[in-house]
Amino acid sequence: MKNSSSLTKKIVAGKYKGKILKLPSKTTTRSSKGIVLESFFNTIQFDILDAVFVEVFSGSGSIGLEALSRGAGRIIFMEKDRDALRTLHENIAQTDPSACEVISGDSFINIKTVISRLKNLDTSAYIYIDPPFSIREGMEDIYDKTIALIAGFPKELCEMIIIEHMSSLKLPETISKYSKIKTKKFGNTSLTYYN
Repeated sequence: MKNSSSLTKKIVAGKYKGKILKLPSKTTTRSSKGIVLESFFNTIQFDILDAVFVEVFSGSGSIGLEALSRGAGRIIFMEKDRDALRTLHENIAQTDPSACEVISGDSFINIKTVISRLKNLDTSAYIYIDPPFSIREGMEDIYDKTIALIAGFPKELCEMIIIEHMSSLKLPETISKYSKIKTKKFGNTSLTYYN
């Protein structure tokens, strides 16, 4: 039996500050480091107020729920792993479920659902993408698929795209209509921003 109950993380700031989030099994997901999270929210903290925030490969939902706590208006979570989905729903229940939507299944397929949701809401969104590192078995083409996902995402529905990735990966300066703004490195993990 997996002992995932001991894996937790706290919401750092905002209206749900201090809420303890469960983390799913580390064999299926990887939690974003605190320092990465802090840097990211320092960068976009005022921009996300009342905004729609999409967390692709959301795992426990810690990034999206942190965004919600800090004033984002609506969060769309995307996750495929069954254990992670169970944990995600438990974590959402501690915050504001009415402001959250979970799209379960393959993110590369379900991104079409997100695009149609944003069109229906007549709004654009911040897209945070944290794919499994490509060193994991079966994930060798994950970054190629992620770049294709970004290339196909309508620019008018996007405020900014943020990718959390292995620092050893050099992402292109442009992906379709999107241009790289900056990359910040935190040891083995980096954040790259596009808009």
